[in-house]
Amino acid sequence: MSRIRSVIVSAVLLIAAPALAAEPIALRDMGSFHVGGRLVEISGKPVKEVVFTQGGVPAKIDPNGTYQVEQMYVQYFLPANEKGAWPLLMWHGGGLTGVTYETTPDGREGWLNYFLRRGWSVYNSDAVERGRAGWAQYPDIFKGEPVFLTTANPFERFRIGAGPYDPDPAKRKLMPGSQFPNEGYDNFTKQNVPRWTTNDDATLAAYIAENDRVCPCVILFHSQAGAFGFKAAQARPDKVKALVAVEPAGVGDPARVDALKGIPSLMIYGDFIEQDSRWPKIRATGLAFADGIRAAGGSADVVDLPKAGIKGNSHMMMMDKNNAEVAALIQTWLEGKGLAKP
Repeated sequence: MSRIRSVIVSAVLLIAAPALAAEPIALRDMGSFHVGGRLVEISGKPVKEVVFTQGGVPAKIDPNGTYQVEQMYVQYFLPANEKGAWPLLMWHGGGLTGVTYETTPDGREGWLNYFLRRGWSVYNSDAVERGRAGWAQYPDIFKGEPVFLTTANPFERFRIGAGPYDPDPAKRKLMPGSQFPNEGYDNFTKQNVPRWTTNDDATLAAYIAENDRVCPCVILFHSQAGAFGFKAAQARPDKVKALVAVEPAGVGDPARVDALKGIPSLMIYGDFIEQDSRWPKIRATGLAFADGIRAAGGSADVVDLPKAGIKGNSHMMMMDKNNAEVAALIQTWLEGKGLAKP
């Protein structure tokens, strides 16, 4: 525990000063690409007439044929002064996109800029079925129906609210000492996108394809991506140099933890977990997986932020008001593993 405390103290000292945010970000390159996916043939559908533009001329559309599906979108930013030993991949959680790591809902810099300013080449993705990755027909290709979230759902499920959601920000009851920016909550709900519960295999395949194209790398992943981060590392242990799991909602294959023994891992959990109906069990699963990594001879550090003196964090800690403090903890841990220059 003394080593973890020293990491926390060092992290606090590395919190970005306000002047840093005003400095220009110097890039040597930026761009994007799609990766992964497969071709699928659909047949037996009727031809339709579609008017694409109001007042336009109808066009015949034949839905039968070959479709490109299950690809993933990746946007990258490469700093002029690179300090990270390897690229940093950012993977978002369920019902979300790469916007998770961009500007916070209340207009502050997100983790993408934070780590870019510290010299990391950052690769931020929209996973299969999300955002710019695109959809596919369902149930023909994506099995089942998408899950949509109400505006109240994240307030209650992401440990932001201490009571029922109220559309009036002044009437919302947040968790005591909550760091989530209540004034930006409505902007946060605009980021929510539909998700399927049946596409995990396709999503994992696309993430592994990204690893094959970009890595060796460090992977930072959140919530639903917990299973994807650990399993992608188990599939390509030679390509992953470290794992940062931010409140992972899933883990890797317990029968293959030995594949992770050469990959240092960090798990981070926020506040208010004990008051939640689901998160004590989710965290217990993560801790058991960390124990399995250590039993296999690997390194797995676990930080409960409130026990480390960093209090009030929701499930969306990369958006919380103290997001720079949590990012600084991660940066210090990565430096301690020799993966970044101070």
